[in-house]
Amino acid sequence: MAGKPGRPGAAKGGKGPTKGSGGKNKRSLEGRGPTPKAEDRAWHPAGKRKAAAERYAAAGGKGTPGQKPQGGRPKAKAGDDTENVTGRNSVLEALRAKIPATAFYIAQRVEMDDRVKEMLSIATQRGIPVMEVTRPELDRMAGFDGVHQGVALKVPPYEYAHPQDLLEQIIEKGKLPLLVALDGITDPRNLGAIIRSTAAFGGQGLIIPQRRSAGVNSAAWKTSAGAAARVPVAMAPNLTTTLKEFKKQGVFVLGLDGGGDVALPALELADRPVVIVVGSEGKGLSRLVTETCDQIVSIPISSATESLNAGIAASVALYQVATIRASAE
Repeated sequence: MAGKPGRPGAAKGGKGPTKGSGGKNKRSLEGRGPTPKAEDRAWHPAGKRKAAAERYAAAGGKGTPGQKPQGGRPKAKAGDDTENVTGRNSVLEALRAKIPATAFYIAQRVEMDDRVKEMLSIATQRGIPVMEVTRPELDRMAGFDGVHQGVALKVPPYEYAHPQDLLEQIIEKGKLPLLVALDGITDPRNLGAIIRSTAAFGGQGLIIPQRRSAGVNSAAWKTSAGAAARVPVAMAPNLTTTLKEFKKQGVFVLGLDGGGDVALPALELADRPVVIVVGSEGKGLSRLVTETCDQIVSIPISSATESLNAGIAASVALYQVATIRASAE
């Protein structure tokens, strides 16, 4: 192929400058001085490292810039999305619970009731920036079907508890465990409703699986009406394994299912440590979770109704447990 007539670059021995010989390239650099070092070029990685080190030193930092801190709680990545908590009850409860908010948004010409006044007072005392925005901007922050009531709070991603830590804290406080576990609940509004019911009937927390489950996002915050600031939610890498560990520690696992072998009014385990497992409306409890349950409990309903919403079913079960425990005291 070499030396083929007419092929550009095939001929050898040309008179033009060649790489490394100076010539035209050398003449074009005359008068520009020596090439700066890599660390003195702002765009070069070495230059960026040098600039970062200088900024770090100017701020009084110690150690090596970019070095990960040793120990402590892992920090969220810079790219993690924040959540917008909307609605007056939800925002007020989040502020009361000292959630580390980064901004408080209030609509222009909003109606100043007692809740709004308290929100402004707490935000000011804690040094949270107060931003007055238009209602269309709040509509965008609340989402397609969100109701903001003229206020919103920007909060960091939700920090889930560990299931075992959650159980140990309840026992250390001398309380009789009453927990709710969700198996396949993917609607965050159902999650928010169950968080609210758990708080209302004396439950101490929820457990959700790491996969195929709704998380505590803005929709769950809104539906919980602020209860998400008071009731911890734990995340289990494997729900079945977690339930089995709880059973070893004396916690009874009750699964809710329409075809259960025990009717809810006759619940005999309510006065013991209990975790109530709620399945999805469509598929119900998964096979492995069903096999792990100590009892499968059904809620008697009219034959004209096929099933109950997961949030309502959890509320009924929690109410029954709370009633039985209250009568036993």
